[in-house]
Amino acid sequence: MDGGMLKGKGLHKFFGGLRAIDFLDFIVPEGKVKSVIGPNGAGKTTLFNMITGVIPPTGGILEFAGRSLNGLKPHVIARLGISRTFQHLELFGNMTVLENVMLGRHGKTASGIFSAGLRLPRMRREEKEIRENALQELRFMGLEDRAMLSASALPLGEQKLLEIARALATQPKLLLLDEPAAGLNTRETVKLSETILRIRDRGITIMLVEHDMSLVMEISDEVLVLNYGKKIAEGSPRDVQRTPEVIAAYLGEEAGNA
Repeated sequence: MDGGMLKGKGLHKFFGGLRAIDFLDFIVPEGKVKSVIGPNGAGKTTLFNMITGVIPPTGGILEFAGRSLNGLKPHVIARLGISRTFQHLELFGNMTVLENVMLGRHGKTASGIFSAGLRLPRMRREEKEIRENALQELRFMGLEDRAMLSASALPLGEQKLLEIARALATQPKLLLLDEPAAGLNTRETVKLSETILRIRDRGITIMLVEHDMSLVMEISDEVLVLNYGKKIAEGSPRDVQRTPEVIAAYLGEEAGNA
């Protein structure tokens, strides 16, 4: 497989007789926003779960930056530079906003249990760096003034931004966003759109699962359309909009107006 940061070849996932992902080929170009759309049950979250090692493929190939992901555990894949957010927020509501983001960075630390337990200089330096990195990400997301608040005290829109900030703290090369606009109002969605483009401009590749077609068509460089686990279209937002199979399966009458 040539080109692209993330590539799938013949990728499939079967749950008994259900083909959740059905021999899928795809490429996510480096430095781009690639959206994955399709009806409920199309296999979008299953695809994300395979990319991040939550579930193994039944077969096929997954490659990231030239390395096979097949058989790797989630923490190994995260260390390679893939981070994600979830459909349902996975924040620690009893911790502060800052602490939530610092947790994302801890996976990159080098100090062991011995250093941490004794508070050796190396560990203290790393802890300071983690805090500074977390504050930088909060500043980038416009949440710096919320740093000492409880995460549960934030409104939904800011909680979504917080989860993205925590994912960015892992210093990903590829960021997977699973329905980040779900539940947001128009103003919050506009801010999210601007944020995703600013993340892309940092050189981070983005793969996005989203039902908000206006958002998808506005920010995507490429769109992959799934239906019953099969790819029915892939290309620019404009080209995908005009594909009859896509209109029939998902976009409906909205396709002409998006």
